[in-house]
Amino acid sequence: MEKHAQPAGHVEDTHVVQAELLHSLRGVAAMEVAQRLEPVNTRSKRMLQLYAICGVMFLAASMLGYDASLMGTMLDFPAFQSQFDASILGAKAGLLTTMFSIGSVCALPFVGPLGDTWGRRVGICIACVVVIVGTIIQATSKALPQYLAGRFFLGFGSGVASIAPAYIVEIAHPTLRGVLGGLFNCFYYVGYFLAAVVLRGCVDYASSTSWLVPTCLQAALPTILLVSCPFFPESPRWLFTHGRAQECRNVITKYHGSDDPDSIYVRLQMREFEEELNLDGADKRWWDYSALFKSRAALYRVLLCATAIPMFAQWSGQASVSYFLPAVLTTSGIRTVNDVLDINIGIAVASGVAAIAGGSLMDRFGRRKLLIGCCASLTLAWVGMIICTQQFDASGEKNIASAHASVFFIFLVAVVFSFAYTPLQQLYTVECLDYEQRGKGIAFVTMMVSAASLVNLFATPIALEQVAWKTYGIWIATCSLQAVFYYFFMVETRGRTLEEMNFIFQQKNPRAASLVYKESVEEAVNMTKEVAQKETA
Repeated sequence: MEKHAQPAGHVEDTHVVQAELLHSLRGVAAMEVAQRLEPVNTRSKRMLQLYAICGVMFLAASMLGYDASLMGTMLDFPAFQSQFDASILGAKAGLLTTMFSIGSVCALPFVGPLGDTWGRRVGICIACVVVIVGTIIQATSKALPQYLAGRFFLGFGSGVASIAPAYIVEIAHPTLRGVLGGLFNCFYYVGYFLAAVVLRGCVDYASSTSWLVPTCLQAALPTILLVSCPFFPESPRWLFTHGRAQECRNVITKYHGSDDPDSIYVRLQMREFEEELNLDGADKRWWDYSALFKSRAALYRVLLCATAIPMFAQWSGQASVSYFLPAVLTTSGIRTVNDVLDINIGIAVASGVAAIAGGSLMDRFGRRKLLIGCCASLTLAWVGMIICTQQFDASGEKNIASAHASVFFIFLVAVVFSFAYTPLQQLYTVECLDYEQRGKGIAFVTMMVSAASLVNLFATPIALEQVAWKTYGIWIATCSLQAVFYYFFMVETRGRTLEEMNFIFQQKNPRAASLVYKESVEEAVNMTKEVAQKETA
């Protein structure tokens, strides 16, 4: 039977119903309806271009991973130890690693102003230049002070580059924000793996070439990002808050609406921008950090959510696996450089796979469940680690079964951490901060994380030298306490738009408010079905 053509007036009436329906909805309800009315073609030309843009931006995370793998293993190279009078344990090892964190802390006053005043892309480009300069200083070092100066510049540049996840979350299609934002930090392990492979290939060089080649290659990732960044669009939220609303509309029309100016996603986002973004906020004043602490809601956002998770990640014990792997493996009786490098590559691969899996599943399980389960599992993994290494030590390093089991738990710690903490460290921070707070908030979070890392990275090699396997008891305590904290205070951001989180944090109990699935969502979906039935009638 042939379908009869619908009268033009009927179609117009349907569009009016849709428009009225969307006008009455906000946040997650509006986005749920939008996906029913206008399903996203995830393989369209514009979406593929957006993936490519985000993929290059992910290299900002890869730079961090490369450095962690590099310093974590290069300390074990005889040529490097001879050149700089260093070792895998003690205060000097701590100084070499913490100088990176000191540089990140010093970048604090520049992160917000660079990203908020001149745009996200400009801030990222400047960060890349500083990292390249730091690499050159390191590569030309003949003595420890110059090498430490290079480490400082690397940390400074990486601190400024922390604006990259804000760009990704702001440019990503709203229906894919969780996945793309979560995958950002997963690319940490791309850099980690690259450094591990390069180090393995250079280990047999007896001269300074063994550490010079991997050090010089550290400039490759920021160079690619620096060359590519000017060709990318600016953050639409940054454009809107700087009086360039038409440019903002053009960007989201192109990448979120697939060149359709009447796309529901374009209309919804422009409306949210007009209602929620402050055109004269603190982000326009480089010296003004009041948005971070001006109210109870702001404090909850910044301290209990945005800052807590990346800070606690530093105290989960994973940093010791990344930066002090040779020292950790000595508690299991593994001391040869080749064995350390092989295990390092294995950890990089396993962690990378786990991070991508976690980043892909976080929208299904939610942020809270992932992190609470992660901390509980890390606690058990460190319990297993401390038992195995204690047994190995008590046997006079003859209990080979305990040594092998401890290596398993090292892998388990890395995999569990990567599944939840790796994708969420950057994503969750950006999701919790509103636009006015985001640039300076990321700077503040970077400072706090660097301070936490500073303590962790300096104290860990000393603790491993002094008390060996007993060090792991600290991480049993911290991981268990983190699980309790997340249960009582962590706000769920899954399924919420960035602007909708303003409402959540203004409630008396933001955690409880974030767990309520609005009835309006179901009502909106039912209304959408009625509209769809009218279209096909």
